[in-house]
Amino acid sequence: MRADELAQSGAERELATLRKQWEDELESAARSADYRERAVAYRAIGQFRFRQKLELLRRGLDDESPAARGSALLSVQLLSKDSPGVVNAIRPVLHTIVSTDSNQAVRRLAVLCLRNGSAQRETIVLLTGLAEDDEQDAELRNAARTVAADLRKRAGTKS
Repeated sequence: MRADELAQSGAERELATLRKQWEDELESAARSADYRERAVAYRAIGQFRFRQKLELLRRGLDDESPAARGSALLSVQLLSKDSPGVVNAIRPVLHTIVSTDSNQAVRRLAVLCLRNGSAQRETIVLLTGLAEDDEQDAELRNAARTVAADLRKRAGTKS
C-alpha cells in the first residue's frame, strides 16, 4: 500500500495528504458489517500511521472476527515500533487477548505487540506463565518465552 511506503520513506507531508483523503472511508469501513472490510480498515490504520485512531483500533481488538482482531494487532505492532506508548495505552486489552482469545494466531500477535511496550513486571509474569504452561500451543509458548526474555533484558532483570 502506498501509505506504508510513504511512512517508511519518511514522506510525512504526502502521508498526511493521503490520510486526509481516506479518513472518512476508513472510518466507514471499520464500521462495516463485512468482517473483511473491517479487517482491511484496521490494517490500514497502521499503514497510514494513524496514531489518532487508537480508539478505532481498540474497537478492532474487540471485534468478533479473528481476521479483524489480527489486522488491528498488526496495526498496533506497526504503530508501536517507535513508540511504546501505543502498547502501554492498551496493555490491559493485550493481556486479555493473550490470555483468553479463542484464536491462537491472534494470541501470538498480541504477544508480539507486547514486545514493543515498556518492560512492565505484570507483562513479564504473564508471558513467563504462558511459556511454562504445557497446555498452551507450542508456538504461543515459544513467542511468549522470547518476548518475556526480551522484556526482562530491557528491564535489566534476570529470571
